[in-house]
Amino acid sequence: MNEAYTPEDLKASHDGIKWSEVAPGVIPAWVADMDLSTAPEVIEALRRRAAGDLGYPTWLDQPPAGPLAEAFAERMANRYGWQADPSIVRSFNDINQALQVLLQVWTRPGDGVALHTPAYHPFLETLKVMERPLHPIQLEPDGDSWRFEVPDLSGCRVLLLVNPHNPTGRSFTREELMELAEHVERHDLLVIADEIHADLTYEPHRHIPFATILPERTVTLTSATKAFNLGGIRCSVAHLGHAGVRKALEAQPPFVYGSANLFGVEATVAAWRHGDAWLESTRALLDRNRRTIASRLPASVGYRVPEATYLAWLNVGRPGTAEVYEREARVRLVDGAVFGPGGEHYVRLNFATTEAILAEILDRLTQTP
Repeated sequence: MNEAYTPEDLKASHDGIKWSEVAPGVIPAWVADMDLSTAPEVIEALRRRAAGDLGYPTWLDQPPAGPLAEAFAERMANRYGWQADPSIVRSFNDINQALQVLLQVWTRPGDGVALHTPAYHPFLETLKVMERPLHPIQLEPDGDSWRFEVPDLSGCRVLLLVNPHNPTGRSFTREELMELAEHVERHDLLVIADEIHADLTYEPHRHIPFATILPERTVTLTSATKAFNLGGIRCSVAHLGHAGVRKALEAQPPFVYGSANLFGVEATVAAWRHGDAWLESTRALLDRNRRTIASRLPASVGYRVPEATYLAWLNVGRPGTAEVYEREARVRLVDGAVFGPGGEHYVRLNFATTEAILAEILDRLTQTP
């Protein structure tokens, strides 16, 4: 898949943020976009729409964008055995917007939010700006994987559950989710479950939607953007299992948070209903890539093969190494410090690229002291 691409090809043909914001000669492995073409079924759906009617869609008065909710419910049933209710699905621009809206309508400044750390850095910034104190659930290395102990969650209003986890690539087990559920009920918490990487879970691991465990306490956030390389489409969904949250959102002005756009719905529905052959081919490539990293990294770099996502969380043993890699190895990674507690000695590497380019990235990293 796309194996003919070289860094020079991608630099010349990609005008997105990933390749545009690096200097000539630097290979970007930072922001979570793939270096792969999008599923042909998605491209064809967008072409048909662009050549056809661009007026108001028939689903405009059928929130939340009728076909989007139906496609979401179908996918959850077929892939995860979860009977999601399409009537309580709402569309948003992206996961970050959805999270901020939910925190705005359900919490107040000072309400605590529990979150596994290290954590996806835009979520940390959201909590800081909105004055919702972080209650970290620290992930610790445990053999080839990660473990956590749940602290006292008194003072929390929300559990923000990122599963599969970014940046570690952890796919939480049913036992771990059940333990979290006990704490959720004990402290009367809303669960906001970001499950955007669910479709990128590798065998033998299985993604378990948290809404199958505590349906009436859970708002599930997801999107086709990560698994199908659609970051610019700007379309996500929220399944509002919590009745109080539904009521709070219904009390808001009808257009204040916007709604799904025509092309976002077309692309997402096409991906979820017709893109699985492309997805399986892509997952096979990513599976090979995550294992290649394990075989190629020097022993001085700690690496636990991720159970999901296309993100490698590398323990380089000292802070500030991302800057060194960009300057000397000519590879841009993400500095682990931005992921909060536990990230200081790490860098995050995006391995959603061709095998040839990943080999070049690893060559450069291993040659840098």
